[in-house]
Amino acid sequence: MSEHRAAVRHHTLRTGIVEFDNGTGSIISVPCTIRDVSGTGARLQLNSSLWVAEQFTLIFQSGLRKACKVAWRKGRLIGSAFTDGYASADEQAVMMTADEQSRHRQAIGARVRAAREMRGYTEAQLAERIGVAPGFVSLAELGEADIPLYQLLHVADLLMVSLDGLVAGPAPEDVDAA
Repeated sequence: MSEHRAAVRHHTLRTGIVEFDNGTGSIISVPCTIRDVSGTGARLQLNSSLWVAEQFTLIFQSGLRKACKVAWRKGRLIGSAFTDGYASADEQAVMMTADEQSRHRQAIGARVRAAREMRGYTEAQLAERIGVAPGFVSLAELGEADIPLYQLLHVADLLMVSLDGLVAGPAPEDVDAA
């Protein structure tokens, strides 16, 4: 779960609800502050010191419900990972503002560029191997175009990096992902 803790997070400070079964069949709802989110999870601050189950549902103000599991705990802070993996583009639109989505795209693009350069590929070579125009790779690396998941999978395989590393890994040093 360490990659979830290191994932680039987008500060939100939004209110949410953590909902879980307390083991007796009763559903408990606990208010929380969603401190930040990424495509793979969220960092939550509980508004009380109540215990929270390892598996729970995070409910955003919009009504979006995401099944989560606890990745780490530190006092009232909980790092959560989405149990279904990476949040869809529609879900991210509900979880993050347009500015937050833009920073996330830029961070993904920067990690793709860093991995491409580390493997010695040019933009044109990468574009040819994944079946897109070289201009698309350039736009994607600048965070101006979304890279579809199937292409990110291909890029990760080609550049010998994990998909998690491309999507939620630490940002290269020369990129301000905050």
